[in-house]
Amino acid sequence: MHARLSTCTPSTSSGRQQGVSGVSSPIARFSLAVASNGPVSVSSTRRAPNTNSFANGGLFAQRKSICEPIDEEQDSDSPTHSDLPAAPSLDVYKRHHRPRPKVTRTQSAPQLISTQTTQPIYINQPGMDSLMPKSDSFNARVRGTSHIDFKTATTGVAAKAMRNELSNLVSTVKEPQTKRAFDTEMQSFFYLFTRYLTERAKSQELDWDRIKSPSEDQIVPYSKLPKGDIKNLNKLAVLKVNGGLGTSMGMTGAKSALEVKDDMTFLDLTVRQIEHLNTTNRVDVPLILMTSFNTHDDTLRIIKKYANQQLRIVTFNQSRYPRIHKETLLPLPKTADDDKGKWYPPGHGDLYNALYQSGVLDQLLAEGKEYLFASNSDNLGAVVDDQILQHMINTNSEFIMEVTDKTKADIKGGTLIEYDGTMRLLEVAQVASEHIEDFKSIRKFKIFNTNNLWINLRALKRIMEQGEMELDIIINPKTTDDGQAVVQLETACGAAIKHFNNAHGVNVPRSRFLPVKSCSDLLLIKSDIYSLQHGQLVINEQRMFETTPVIKLGDHFKKIAQFQKRFKKIPKIIELDHLTVTGDVYFGRNVTLRGTVIIVANEGQSIHIPDGCILENRLLSGNLNMIEL
Repeated sequence: MHARLSTCTPSTSSGRQQGVSGVSSPIARFSLAVASNGPVSVSSTRRAPNTNSFANGGLFAQRKSICEPIDEEQDSDSPTHSDLPAAPSLDVYKRHHRPRPKVTRTQSAPQLISTQTTQPIYINQPGMDSLMPKSDSFNARVRGTSHIDFKTATTGVAAKAMRNELSNLVSTVKEPQTKRAFDTEMQSFFYLFTRYLTERAKSQELDWDRIKSPSEDQIVPYSKLPKGDIKNLNKLAVLKVNGGLGTSMGMTGAKSALEVKDDMTFLDLTVRQIEHLNTTNRVDVPLILMTSFNTHDDTLRIIKKYANQQLRIVTFNQSRYPRIHKETLLPLPKTADDDKGKWYPPGHGDLYNALYQSGVLDQLLAEGKEYLFASNSDNLGAVVDDQILQHMINTNSEFIMEVTDKTKADIKGGTLIEYDGTMRLLEVAQVASEHIEDFKSIRKFKIFNTNNLWINLRALKRIMEQGEMELDIIINPKTTDDGQAVVQLETACGAAIKHFNNAHGVNVPRSRFLPVKSCSDLLLIKSDIYSLQHGQLVINEQRMFETTPVIKLGDHFKKIAQFQKRFKKIPKIIELDHLTVTGDVYFGRNVTLRGTVIIVANEGQSIHIPDGCILENRLLSGNLNMIEL
């Protein structure tokens, strides 16, 4: 539910100063709060001062938590308090029972306050007792006059309804400590939700004409990196994003527990790599695993077998957010312990908030760690590189993203762009339909993000304390098992590049990007193309080409169970260029594939490749005719 630690539990204080004193989301300042006797001021700055009326029993003092219900909405066309006589009680301010002096019109139409949102929301913070939207979100509007569009008006209604539902969710938790943690988590979700509403109301998209490819100095070739110093490794920690289930491959447990090479799992290979790094160089590089509520228990069980390794392992749990009904914009779960299918982990962009809130970030800094190398657990090419670390130190860069040359197989991968003079990550989900083909173009966007990230931990701490870590929202539509259309609001960790100083990309060899997203990828990794050295994949010296073969397996091979059933043994593909297999096909033992091989079993037919068969530049059709290419 909330960030939990194991193996290494950092010491944190429940009253830690977060460094954020107000709410900047316009929806989180909409007119949904209880009125009071204190003055209301609309600040021109993005962040409210610490000494506001919240902490002193003022405008929102009655509401301490998301757990409390929402009172009657204060109408946003009410006059400012300076125009009203002092009132002895709240009753004076109830709707339709307030004095209504004439509103002085100073302009032809009210001017909307900027809808830019810059701050995350934290609980139990001085100057902010409530996340309730406040009445100073927009300048006063006159009753009977329409000055804000329909989308903006309905946004406040949706925010209020969501807030009430989240309050009900929190009230279902009885244990006080768990309730506080869950409350914090729901406040973070509510902030993300209000940002989504605001951006939806604005309907603003990236101006395609302002998108530029990064300049040469913003993408540094790996060949130009300096030689590394192993002493720097003592300042490094390694983090693996370990929250995926591998459902696309038919898995139900943690994807990192899948055996991928020589009977070793993703986690086995990672542990062996870092243990070898530590023992060889006599350094202390800890391994940190960010799990989700889907994988946390599995991960804790799996890492017990590494108890005797020369390696420290820390785990923490990322956030758990409720899925949202697409039509009603209300949360799917009704209780905090509702079915797992009604919740979701909000993407790897949650890394920063979870790392900060869990106390792991403070723990690493206390141990003298200054840099973090983060990557996906299923990318077997993401190993520690002392040259990239040295380059980061030499250039005083706070954030480095590893990118690599795009091929036709990578057309949907996020890419680095320059937008209004700032480095940004552009994901396919952010691209309008009329520009999708441009986005996929290898000519315009020549690189893509590997999601191997190098982060300065002190810079991360600064950004989190200042409340500036705002990442682009990715809207992920889903359908539940019972057919309900839902929405998941997610973020990508690479999008943080715009918040760090001197952030840039390093164009790395393709060997640093070896993800396993499908059974086609798995066949390549399991084959004789690669061998293992201390947990690291090394391409076979007998391979005559620098590139790896293209492998496309059809739907009959989509799930792990089907894949294992159809290969008695992984074929030898050291001389393979291209393999396409569709239909009901089975491979025997000691099969060799060379050149281009295409195997197509028509519907209702099956093809069995016999033991010891050698296929070189062949097309096999459903009637088993062999045609030389």
